[in-house]
Amino acid sequence: MIEEIVSIELPVHEKWTVHKNRLAPGSLSGKEKRLSIVTGIHGDELDGQYICYEVIRRINSYPEKLKGIVDIYPDLNPLGLDIGSRGIPMFELDMNRSFPGDNNGAVAEYVAAGIIDNIIGSDFCLDIHSSNIFIKEMPQARLTEENQNRLLPFAKIINTDFVWIYSSKTVLDATLAYSLNNMDVPTLAIEMGVGNRINKEYCDQLIEGIFNLMIELGIWEGEQISVRQPIISTEGQVEFLRSGTGGVFVPAVKNLGAIGMGTHIGDVIEPITGRIVQRIESPVDGIIFTLREHPVVYQGSLVARVYGGKKE
Repeated sequence: MIEEIVSIELPVHEKWTVHKNRLAPGSLSGKEKRLSIVTGIHGDELDGQYICYEVIRRINSYPEKLKGIVDIYPDLNPLGLDIGSRGIPMFELDMNRSFPGDNNGAVAEYVAAGIIDNIIGSDFCLDIHSSNIFIKEMPQARLTEENQNRLLPFAKIINTDFVWIYSSKTVLDATLAYSLNNMDVPTLAIEMGVGNRINKEYCDQLIEGIFNLMIELGIWEGEQISVRQPIISTEGQVEFLRSGTGGVFVPAVKNLGAIGMGTHIGDVIEPITGRIVQRIESPVDGIIFTLREHPVVYQGSLVARVYGGKKE
């Protein structure tokens, strides 16, 4: 059942309206577990659109297997999605810096508060993101150190390749995931792919993990599948590789995954002189889970992230 959860009038006869689709068994006992799947906070994140479609399609194909409630919020930032903008058009705001919001606040805060109010009460929430247009991300779950004990068991069964555990002090407290976790709704942030694109392979991988999670929560009937065993990291074990100068980045690796110390990751070139101005190599043995997708770089631009620890 599609429901309107929050709406606000905008200039020039427009509205900002957020909907959800609730999927539930035909008869409810009141004891059902509830999973919320949220995406579209950024308008350039499109993987979540396909994931929502496919999860709904599969549930509708086998309604007898649904034993709990699945609330799907595919598009929290419809204005951004309409024009492929990461932020909220007109307001020039990152919506994921507006939570938990304020029912008496400005437009973005009012919408954020309505979303939070509707998600509260969920037994679990997945906050699904793509990367931006500049970098490509390996499918990964992200959580903070303070939520590690509660969230890591779920992160291990969601079928990602990588779990990144952040230091709590580095996480912005105005994000949806941070706010919900502080309100006692266990929430995993998922990151993958690249902005304004759909990576179907990555999406299909995560969809299998979502149904595995639903089985674990008692929301879906079936046997849990064999999922990928993700590499578990902490923030201190991740190397950030940045461009030391401006130019055009040309990658030398074709895929994200295992690399060795000294592996040639790519070059920053200077087209007018035909020179390589920076050769970028991996400083450690490990896996490359982030790689520059947009060729133009400036001094300090992120080129890659490499995890140098060992698989647990």
